[in-house]
Amino acid sequence: MAALSGSSSECCCTLKKTLKRLISSTSASPRARTRSEPLYVISLERYGRDADFGVRFPDSISMSESLFDATITDGDCKIRVSLDPAINRLISVNKLHCGSVVRSVELSRGEDGDSFHVCSLEVDRLSGGDAALRALSSVNVRSLPWMGTEPSTHPLRARRSSYLPLWNNRDFYGEMWRDTIPSEPDAEDSGDDIDDIGSTVSLAELRRRFLSGSRRYRGALCVRILHKSRLIYYGKADQKCECPYKAELQVGDGSSTACVVLWNTVCLEWYRILHPGQVVRLRHYRVKESYGSRTGQESEPHIEISLNSRNPTAQITIIPKNQISPDWVLPNLPHSFICRQELPSCPQGHICDVIGVVIFVGRPERVRKKDGQRSEIEEYRWLQLVDRTSDKPIMIKLFSTSQPDIHSRVYPMALVVCTRLKLIRSAVDRATTFEYLTNTSLTQIYCTGTGSHPVMPYRGVRPIRQFLHWLKQVDESGLLERAVIGGYFSYPPLPVSLNSFMENRQGEAGLISGGEMKLECEKLNYREKRQFALQCVVTAACYHHRENNGRTQYSDLPSAPLSPRVPRQREGSEPHRTPVKRKLFSSTSPRKRLAPPLQPFATEDDAETDFSLFDGAMEFLVGEQDDDSNDEDDEEEFSTPPTSPMTSRLGLTRVAIETLPRVFCYERRHVQAVAVGMQVNNFHKLLPQRELESFSPASCYTGYFTLTMRALSDGVMLDALFLPASPGNLHWMPLPLSHDNSWESILSHGGFSPHAPPPSPADMIATANQLTNQRLVCVLDACALGAEKMELVLNRAFPLR
Repeated sequence: MAALSGSSSECCCTLKKTLKRLISSTSASPRARTRSEPLYVISLERYGRDADFGVRFPDSISMSESLFDATITDGDCKIRVSLDPAINRLISVNKLHCGSVVRSVELSRGEDGDSFHVCSLEVDRLSGGDAALRALSSVNVRSLPWMGTEPSTHPLRARRSSYLPLWNNRDFYGEMWRDTIPSEPDAEDSGDDIDDIGSTVSLAELRRRFLSGSRRYRGALCVRILHKSRLIYYGKADQKCECPYKAELQVGDGSSTACVVLWNTVCLEWYRILHPGQVVRLRHYRVKESYGSRTGQESEPHIEISLNSRNPTAQITIIPKNQISPDWVLPNLPHSFICRQELPSCPQGHICDVIGVVIFVGRPERVRKKDGQRSEIEEYRWLQLVDRTSDKPIMIKLFSTSQPDIHSRVYPMALVVCTRLKLIRSAVDRATTFEYLTNTSLTQIYCTGTGSHPVMPYRGVRPIRQFLHWLKQVDESGLLERAVIGGYFSYPPLPVSLNSFMENRQGEAGLISGGEMKLECEKLNYREKRQFALQCVVTAACYHHRENNGRTQYSDLPSAPLSPRVPRQREGSEPHRTPVKRKLFSSTSPRKRLAPPLQPFATEDDAETDFSLFDGAMEFLVGEQDDDSNDEDDEEEFSTPPTSPMTSRLGLTRVAIETLPRVFCYERRHVQAVAVGMQVNNFHKLLPQRELESFSPASCYTGYFTLTMRALSDGVMLDALFLPASPGNLHWMPLPLSHDNSWESILSHGGFSPHAPPPSPADMIATANQLTNQRLVCVLDACALGAEKMELVLNRAFPLR
């Protein structure tokens, strides 16, 4: 092993002392543990385990598909280590994250003798969530010396060619994903499957030859890329494939269309470079029957073209526009743009493209999806777009499209083009339906301000020109007033009757007990969201209002204990919240802001104050201006603070800062997006944990109710937030169904009647005894916000007669 080196003396360097003890040990399985000195996690990286997992971790009982490497430092030097799978759960719930302080770190040596492995550790949560930022505030962590030789960029404990994103499997991650065209490979003799260099062949002729039994595919293909799929990661623990990726391109020429599949390292080299609209020449490919034909999904046989890194090595050439011959008769790029006004008349499952101005970007959340026998957690966000045809927004539930550089910079007031979306329709009752759009496997997104305008291929089409004409006349200040980012959001609205709700469960679990819900919530991963239904009675209700200056004032309206058999319980840390029946307002002090040293520095991007929606659209849709303001991804990110361990109760008695939607701040949009986003994995992006509070809550937020409920099955106590939709609220909009604004009606509709003034919070609390001993089927949205913060929001409550 290379000699250990550090920038400071041995007596001060905790890592150096610990590793020297480890290396000098004569034990058969040497281990060394740090003592009371703190170490700081400055990066976390995830990768899929491989077939050698049992050899590397013979004692592990972990069923996780993931492994993690980390970089830790003591402030004097740093080291890259692999983490034992037993630590995985701490990462998946965000208890251990970038910026964590760890102690009692037990280290062992890797099989090669040059790497190190963390067998166990303790996360120090008493030192405060920003302890690492404070301790390393004067340290340039990038320039800290490595212990021993500088590590490679590949995973330490599996044969994988790249790391995975921390929170999903759909995006690319790391410098090995090229964004520049690779050099042409040397010509190879790969047998009969290689095409002639000088000739071309049409897709129709290639299909005819294949179906006739010929295996000699002479000629290159000149095709236009019509659609591009997201990345597909197919790595499994029992596979030895080092780069288990594939991606699909739908291509066409003048004769036919076909599917082109990029395999393995071809994805690393070409996925970021190839885009819809480009014309490419393909050589050295393989042909086989398409997946749809093999599975019987297609009535006629079709071919699939495979591009591999070897046997043979595929050659891809992007043909410049000035070299495209009109004799090739290539198809135009297909599009199917629709406007908001047309959505209600489109059938369920309709595939379409949309363009609009973003007025809402939701917080990233995750949902578990089953794909055959595998269960995968996917990341998504809600977007709201407005166009020229309606005041109602286009609702988009946007999952990853394998464009992380664009997704991370989709802000309110950006102009977005989103393609190949599928229409989903949901009914509240027989006469009231709601529509939203969501991904297909071929969805792509383009956005102003992200550098994506050079590849935005839909310039000049009529819907784009019409939208641009409207944009010239739009009231930008009016749109900016509606711009909101982050916070709790639920869509589409649930039905207003219990029967309809249960019919729409679509095979999901019915009513569960409080104990079962608590166990299921404990299984949720960071930012994973899930909906539960259970029978409850409300035992107490209180209201927390917002001050006029935009800050939340944690004050109670009259607080009503509703069930004399179950007194309202409060944690000992909040004695001021002990309820007194029909008491007057009692104020508490607003929370203190973070100390000045932890405020993030201003970046050049955030110094921009001039904003013109139309000017931004011109370079995006017309392309007459060059983008000379490519933003650097060097901001830090927010991380959630730890809370006290969960007791027999479930939920939060105060609203979490992640729950509140925020006013969009254009001047600090990059920092705000990071603060709203998922936990980062690099120290240079890390934000103070309270940074989100530096942005004011949006005007749609006026306050919230907290309802304490008891599960009828087993008495488990639940603390749930209730954010009723109200007339005039453009973010949490009420259903277009009138009702009497009683507690039962408000809870079953999720908000107030749209055709009558809503009752005041004081009146609501004064009449809360309407719920006394009322059995309710409560529909709760649970979201794990990190550490032990479990957000529970009451979506609906249906009375049981």
